[in-house]
Amino acid sequence: MDETAPEDTNGNSAVTLGARIARALRRERERAGLGAAELARRAGVAKATVSQLESGAGNPSVETLWAIATALDVPFSVFVDAPSAQTHVVRAADRPGIRASDAPYEAFLLAAGAPHARSDLYFLRAQPGEPRRSLPHSSGTTEHVVLISGSASVGPAGEPVVLHPGDYMRYRGDAPHVFEAWEHDTTAVLVSEVR
Repeated sequence: MDETAPEDTNGNSAVTLGARIARALRRERERAGLGAAELARRAGVAKATVSQLESGAGNPSVETLWAIATALDVPFSVFVDAPSAQTHVVRAADRPGIRASDAPYEAFLLAAGAPHARSDLYFLRAQPGEPRRSLPHSSGTTEHVVLISGSASVGPAGEPVVLHPGDYMRYRGDAPHVFEAWEHDTTAVLVSEVR
């Protein structure tokens, strides 16, 4: 994961992705009233993983952050979103991506919704190979995908649909789902919303 960050609007060095994850994880775990061991148990990860992430030393996969977000009942973006400004530009070369551990898949958070809106915008890039299989997210999650380039099987784990550039699909994110690229550098935009 690339932890370099561009300068903020005041010319100060922006907080690294690892530091944002650490700060947000500790804040949300304490807000939920959970110890590190209990959070690890609920998320199905090692306690050492939670401790490493809270110290800023971890290099989490998409699966690890989603599992922790689900266990805390918070949006994934809570861990990776930078503080917002009036105007926000994300350059392709500067996007910090989170890689899947079991598939050639990266997710780049472009924008997080306001806490009351609970919708996040991602850019996805995937390669042919092992599909990205996602466990259910928080109850009430819906995902919207627009395929930009390539082709991919997307949607419910048991009934994915092949999408081509320009195709749109909506499906339940609170049920197992999949994203499997069929072409090199398949890209998509994904909006994850919780109601």
